Amino acid sequence: MTEEKVAVVTGAGSGIGSAIAHRLASGGYAVAVSDLDPRSAGAVAEDIGGVAVPADVTDAEAVARLGEGVLERFSRLDLWVSNAGVSRMSPFVDIPLESFEATMAVNVRGVFLCGQVAARLMLDRGGVVVNVASMAGKQGRVPFLADYVASKFAVVGLTQAMAYELAPYGIRVNCVCPGYVATPMQEREVAWESELRGVSAEEVRAGWVADTPLGRLEEPADVADAVFFLASDSARFITGEALAVNGGAFMD
Repeated sequence: MTEEKVAVVTGAGSGIGSAIAHRLASGGYAVAVSDLDPRSAGAVAEDIGGVAVPADVTDAEAVARLGEGVLERFSRLDLWVSNAGVSRMSPFVDIPLESFEATMAVNVRGVFLCGQVAARLMLDRGGVVVNVASMAGKQGRVPFLADYVASKFAVVGLTQAMAYELAPYGIRVNCVCPGYVATPMQEREVAWESELRGVSAEEVRAGWVADTPLGRLEEPADVADAVFFLASDSARFITGEALAVNGGAFMD
């Protein structure tokens, strides 16, 4: 049995998830790096000295195997970070039903399934769950992302419900709400918004920076540090919260 704290991070092959995995590893965690893409999961795991456990978070059996595999290898689970997520941009009236369902499958069903598995493994000894939502989970004033907005509102609500029910077992559940984070997903959104609005990619980025009082695009490390805080004893009396990590782009 490892004496290190053990964490699972989903969607950890790139972007925010990779940054979270790196931050946890540097903070002393043994990290199980999970991603739909085995190669990206393997690359991050090799970089941080963790283990790669590829999984599709929309598949209940795959998520159960992920949890069981981590427990079998490490004999403990202290932290589960549900980060895997997708986005697509389209005007509301043009969103295909299959696109809506795909977004909800990863962003909501995935967080739900991962949360259940994590909670079951933590019932006897407590632990921490952190879900990655978005500032789009706190406001609907987000163009061309109606299905994404709906999914992230659901993550915030699910986080609160989990926190309430799991508190008696010593399990804290919070979520982080990032803003305009510089990731591969953001690059796709820049291109989509540029085309939909008929402006240049540079104008899109400039608009996002202008929306952010701290005056820059967010970095994945900004989110990773917030997750590390929520997982730490410094946040021992925080549960059910949706922590804004967005440079002031949305304040509530």
